[in-house]
Amino acid sequence: MSATPLVRAAASPVTGAIVLLDGRELPPSEQVISIFDRGFLFGDAVFEVLRTYEGVPFAHVEHLQRLASSCALLGLDAPIDHLPSELFTAVRRCRAEGAADCYVRLVVTRGEGPLHLDPTPCRTPRRLVIASPLLPLPASLASGVAMATVRAHRAADGTEASAAKVTAYVGNLLAYVEARRRGAYEALLIADTGEVLEGHSSSFFVVRGGRVETPPASMGILPGITRAMIARAAARLALPFVERVLVPSDLHRADEAFLTSSLREVVPVVRIDGVPVGAGAPGPVTLALTAAYREVVRSAVRAAEDAASRVAGTGSG
Repeated sequence: MSATPLVRAAASPVTGAIVLLDGRELPPSEQVISIFDRGFLFGDAVFEVLRTYEGVPFAHVEHLQRLASSCALLGLDAPIDHLPSELFTAVRRCRAEGAADCYVRLVVTRGEGPLHLDPTPCRTPRRLVIASPLLPLPASLASGVAMATVRAHRAADGTEASAAKVTAYVGNLLAYVEARRRGAYEALLIADTGEVLEGHSSSFFVVRGGRVETPPASMGILPGITRAMIARAAARLALPFVERVLVPSDLHRADEAFLTSSLREVVPVVRIDGVPVGAGAPGPVTLALTAAYREVVRSAVRAAEDAASRVAGTGSG
């Protein structure tokens, strides 16, 4: 009987990428996964994306917790206890290859199975860690970006797994393509019932009368890690933070708008569907929250460095 056919990467499209598959590091061109893997065939997999600052994986505990939640929502019984150490191993290796900071992607797939939707025969989930050099963000983001509203239906919408971060991303991808066709930087997803949801790869906020507003998580949007930190930053700045249902007409009554993501932090939104938001420039609340968020990052990096120094000091004694 012939061996199970495998997908093999001919070469890595990402320079300097470090790849660990089930904890085993090999060059990307030598990593293999079955063509019968359900992540490949059905998008039956979940993922997380995070970044490092000065080599420190930022908010990695929260990302791993959300990954575990996504696994639970899909009924995916995966051995992810090894992921924290694998994450740090991949980051160290990426840094050793010369990367100042790293983009990290964690993927858990249900694994190999027969050619039907029933997941019960699958017994061996796979875990994947990719760390690659973090590319610098365009300086133009600081002056604000345009969004375009796009009606989109995502793979898990209307299901119990709507809050899971699943790899079945074609709905988001097509929304992005449509937004770019219309000259926008990011798509702002609109539900079939007309409510504002989130960006195709970001959380979305408006500011009105000094109050920060964002769609409620109960609408099935992704519970963003940066989104939660913005809520805490707003509290420190004594800014009201409210989850409320937004509709497209609210967008043009906003004083400011911004999006957030782990890689891009806080990005001002200055136009939506070609119409300026407020004054059409980054607003004071957005700028204050950006500064507060970066202070959270700096504090986390300092705390990690202090912890590493204490461990090193203990070891040297």
